Amino acid sequence: MKLQRMNRRALTLGALAVSGALALTACGSDDTGDKDGGKKSNAASKINCDGAKGQLMASGSSAQKNAIDAWVAQYRAACSDVQLNYKPDGSGAGITAFLQGQTAFAGSDSALKPEEIEKSKKVCKSSQAIDLPMVGGPIAVGYNVPGVDNLVLDAKTLADIFNDKIKTWDDKAIEKLNPDAKLPGTKIQASHRSDESGTTDNFTKYLKGAAPAAWPHEPGKSWVAKGGQSAQGSSGVAQLVKQTPGAISYMELSYAKEGIKTVDLKTGAKEPVKATVDNASKAIAESKTVGEGKDLALELNYKPTAEGAYPITLVTYEILCEKGNKKDTLATTKSFLTYIASEDGQAVLKDEGYAPIPTEINTKVRETIKGLS
Repeated sequence: MKLQRMNRRALTLGALAVSGALALTACGSDDTGDKDGGKKSNAASKINCDGAKGQLMASGSSAQKNAIDAWVAQYRAACSDVQLNYKPDGSGAGITAFLQGQTAFAGSDSALKPEEIEKSKKVCKSSQAIDLPMVGGPIAVGYNVPGVDNLVLDAKTLADIFNDKIKTWDDKAIEKLNPDAKLPGTKIQASHRSDESGTTDNFTKYLKGAAPAAWPHEPGKSWVAKGGQSAQGSSGVAQLVKQTPGAISYMELSYAKEGIKTVDLKTGAKEPVKATVDNASKAIAESKTVGEGKDLALELNYKPTAEGAYPITLVTYEILCEKGNKKDTLATTKSFLTYIASEDGQAVLKDEGYAPIPTEINTKVRETIKGLS
């Protein structure tokens, strides 16, 4: 079903891959021929295209690529004078391109660092760049332990596994959390990303935030703990887990496909929590805004006590100037961001395996978009 949906989307969008860019072109409402046509038309009718025209360049997070695809499928049906080019070349590359004035906005799985905000003042005339949380999602912990269909782990145990301190699946710490499971003495094969990754950054932030004594390393996009196997991208670590008995790794939920089981997390709640988009949204709802002024950077709560709150989450931000945005793309940027932050835009996310941003936070995002200049 996932493959069919991707194929249908590719046909609908007419995506053109040019020099690694994902070129998404708004070409009028030709979507009504497929079975989702009526649904798309209804959503498109609510999109305000006033002043939106020309080409809009953006780049960054590859984690939100499928969300961008889905949003454009709706947006292009309403705004026929807009061509949106989003290059999913990674958060770091997206921020660099934006700070160099090459794009209207960037997508990033981590909020801007203080030094990046300072650099943005050269691009944002009389202002600075701000973070707008737009896409949420759970980072699943996938495992391959033959004979074990349900597995519960907590933050400390996960930290010890990925720090190469717990070496076999029948370790007492794992047995204590899974008293009814028949755990084998199989060697644990902990896998991590070989490339710089926002997923690694957010996963290690969870380990550091929830089990600081067990995880001595500083969070970051590059993996620094010793031991374990590595692979390129989430698809690479997912393949390692799928084909290696005893393996465990972290990945966006959409990569935990057939053949990969996911860990339930023991948190401060009474019951272990599953990795789902709804549970990720519950955890994001417990975050607090730490950005200054109109900057809506979030600090996630890695020790939630609410029932069903899954704390290993990733939030992707759209990054742009609060003031001083390019005049020729400002109207188009506001039009597109207004749509994706709307109820209709956020509703699209769950079908694509993402978690909508909680209403309380998203209300602030919408208000901020209105004031962009």
